[in-house]
Amino acid sequence: MVQQRQREMLSRQTTERQTRIDRLQQRVQQLQSQKPEGARALREQQRTLQTQNRLLEREQRAQQSDLARQQRLGLQAPAARATATAAAAAAAAQAAQRGRFAERFREQAPAQAQAALTTRQSGWAPRQAWRHRHPAVFVAWLGPVFWPYAYSDIFDYTFWSYAYEPGYWAYAYDDFVDTVFWGGDSPYSAYASINPYDYPQAGGGRVRQRASVSPQTLQQLCGTPDKGVTAWPLADIARAVRPTPEQRALLDELKTAAANAAGVFKDSCAETYALTPPGRLRAMMNRINATLEAVKIVRPALENFYNSLSDEQQASFNALGPNVGERSPQQQASAEGCGDPKSGLTQLPIQRIEAVLHPAGRQKEALDRLSEATAKGVEGLQAACPNDVPLTPVGRLEAMQHRLEAMLTAARLVEPALDEFYATLSSEQKARFNTLQQVAGQ
Repeated sequence: MVQQRQREMLSRQTTERQTRIDRLQQRVQQLQSQKPEGARALREQQRTLQTQNRLLEREQRAQQSDLARQQRLGLQAPAARATATAAAAAAAAQAAQRGRFAERFREQAPAQAQAALTTRQSGWAPRQAWRHRHPAVFVAWLGPVFWPYAYSDIFDYTFWSYAYEPGYWAYAYDDFVDTVFWGGDSPYSAYASINPYDYPQAGGGRVRQRASVSPQTLQQLCGTPDKGVTAWPLADIARAVRPTPEQRALLDELKTAAANAAGVFKDSCAETYALTPPGRLRAMMNRINATLEAVKIVRPALENFYNSLSDEQQASFNALGPNVGERSPQQQASAEGCGDPKSGLTQLPIQRIEAVLHPAGRQKEALDRLSEATAKGVEGLQAACPNDVPLTPVGRLEAMQHRLEAMLTAARLVEPALDEFYATLSSEQKARFNTLQQVAGQ
């Protein structure tokens, strides 16, 4: 009779809590779908959304405690066991989100995060995003091309960093690691999403879809990256600083360097999808190499031009940027918490590989080495992730070069370990690894 009363009490408590969770979910979704007008209404929506998310997380933690108590008492009925399985899957998904470079950006500005998600899923170039009054974001893949807007991102970010989503580089680092293991559609990153239910459940779930791309778009990105939507803002710079004849000559040199930099991207675009982890890594390395070379071409010319400017001209240069809304302190400078452990980024894929591929013997030893190489690579990314955004174009381009060098170093650490592990796999194991995001919950 005592056990029966406990079962009834816990069952009733679980049902009531699930009802509250469902209501909170609906409230969060309603808030996310609203489009408030004006800065005050937007701030109020953000505060309300943060409050509702905190309440939701508290109820979910309490639900997990209830289920754990049921398990200890051995009182779970079949329905309760199913609820426990779902709760465990949700907890695993939330754990996967923690310990990522972009973790802190998901909840700080809900409306802005939702706009970033829309931009990402649409595959918009920076200027396309700005036309919609959205911040530009890191787009990892457009068709078979990694970092499709690398050319425009480098230089637009250099000149107009506040017009980019504050977590741009944090998401770039996450995508870099995700792509190796999960492919272009990681089931655990849910870019910029503030809804915990955007994360997948065991046995399936929501996966980001690649933005569609036409052959014409790819031809422009790969053949003429200095044209169209990815053009340099040289005219804006000239209008802002009103260069002297001597400065105009240096600006022309900068324009020439920009054209030379565009040329290095022409051979870095892939025409076919990389379908294996080693292939994806090499596609990324190819683009990062090209991007780093472009930065090195342009950086001396930018420094020469910038240093020739007066204090007033430099201040005008620093203030350049498209009108995508009010500049917030978070947009101008933001500590990224890069020193925190990145367990969700480095450990989760290794655990999934073990669960899906069941490596043994030589394979397990090679996987351990891959795990160590990945962890070391992420440590390098952390070291290249500064606590704030430089306030001058020259400083931002220098920081960008350091970050690109860190990404390339991380890739070079992972590449031999990944090749070694992949070579030990059977054909069936390779097929599963190639599509790990699709079998992650099996």
